[in-house]
Amino acid sequence: MAYDRAITVFSPDGRLFQVEYAREAVKRGTTTVGVKFKDGVVLIVDKRLSSKLIEPESIEKVFKIDGHIGCATSGLVADARALVDRARVECQINAFNYAEKIPVDALVKKLCDFKQTYTQYGGVRPFGTALIIAGVDESGPHLYETDPSGAMMAYKAGGIGAGRNEVMEVFEKDYKSGLTQSQATTLGLRALAAASEHKLKPEVIEIAVVSAKQEFHTLTQDAVKKAVAKVK
Repeated sequence: MAYDRAITVFSPDGRLFQVEYAREAVKRGTTTVGVKFKDGVVLIVDKRLSSKLIEPESIEKVFKIDGHIGCATSGLVADARALVDRARVECQINAFNYAEKIPVDALVKKLCDFKQTYTQYGGVRPFGTALIIAGVDESGPHLYETDPSGAMMAYKAGGIGAGRNEVMEVFEKDYKSGLTQSQATTLGLRALAAASEHKLKPEVIEIAVVSAKQEFHTLTQDAVKKAVAKVK
């Protein structure tokens, strides 16, 4: 029990149980996917309403961090909001100090360093959320997945939350480099459908895109309906 309760104590087999429990919170979250295409990244989220009385647009799962960076979350959304607020401040600090947009990998590392400190000091708990961060900078499009432990990994296509294994199976099988935005969106929705027990409903799907030509933005409901209609 001592190893179970204390964030700063390793178990005899080298595990931090509170960090592993935080990962379980992410696994119970809604399915979130990201796919890189030729000159950008698309993020797709299944909001998964727990009640028909909930207004779908009130559920925040996709966040704009800066013009060239955005993210989608799975796990505890309140924890994600705190991280997004910090990320936005880091972007503004970089713009103020250097008069340029922050590189995507630099922002992800800063966020992961912050998350890591919450695994090392007593009196705090790890963030119970994982983020898929999408962005475009001078070196091209980027897609990163972050973990409650502070670990980060770059992906061509990836997923977090419930159904991650099914999502990754689809990507492993069908992802190809050089996809168009439309092809990447369709592939992401197919992966989301494979992880869902029900047919995809446009009203609970949110799609966001960032590219070299356009800033990070979410698609309109009509555009989402058209994209979902292409998935059989």
